[in-house]
Amino acid sequence: MRFYKTFLFCFAIALLSSCKVFRSNLMLKTPKDFDYDKLSDSLTKLNYRIEPTDEINYKIFSNDGFKLVDLSSGSNFIERNDLNLTVESDGTAKFPLIGRVKLAGLTKTEAETLLEEKYTEYYVKPYVLLKITNKRVTVFPGNGGMARVITLSNNNTTVIEALALAGGITDDGKAYKVKLIRNNGDKKPLVYLMDLSKIDGLSAGRSVVLANDIIYVEPRYRVAKTFATELTPVLTLLSTTLIIFTYIKNVK
Repeated sequence: MRFYKTFLFCFAIALLSSCKVFRSNLMLKTPKDFDYDKLSDSLTKLNYRIEPTDEINYKIFSNDGFKLVDLSSGSNFIERNDLNLTVESDGTAKFPLIGRVKLAGLTKTEAETLLEEKYTEYYVKPYVLLKITNKRVTVFPGNGGMARVITLSNNNTTVIEALALAGGITDDGKAYKVKLIRNNGDKKPLVYLMDLSKIDGLSAGRSVVLANDIIYVEPRYRVAKTFATELTPVLTLLSTTLIIFTYIKNVK
């Protein structure tokens, strides 16, 4: 009897220890009473705002971009300055002639207008075109092995589009529990919860993603698979231990 009590005690210790590592690969967990940020219509109308580490391609033309539309000249030559820049951690980028300009927090249109104003000292009616070339969003579609970093070519890419670019929600993903996690400066991140399992969730899925957003689809908890994966090694160890104990007892 003492032997079996010892065995059951060891089994309980091993079982409790294994529970601590159940689903240990889950990320970005939130408690059941977590206060999610409120989804609003404004999220579907956001314009992309430039962020530090963004890479920018910019072109500048004179005379309101006249050369861009002057097809009558028969010339394919267009006068311009074409340059790739990086927005530094302080939110500024260094431009020829005008030096450092703070662009972080501005929309593409606002940044173009600001640069045109600054270049009026050097160009006649300057015309600036900007393109952000490295906007990235991280998508976890419901299975850790399928996570992807998406480079956005569209300034107004939505959550639905980002998920589609990542290949969609996996079989193990909960479409009714999709988190959009957004950097909020020095404050705690904004976390929005979306239910994309029903057509009613389409409005939430149309929320525009910004650079460095994280889209996390919570994976489904498959009990049988988890037990098979997590407990099989424990049960194997206990079975081996039981065999050894039984052998030792019989020898005695």
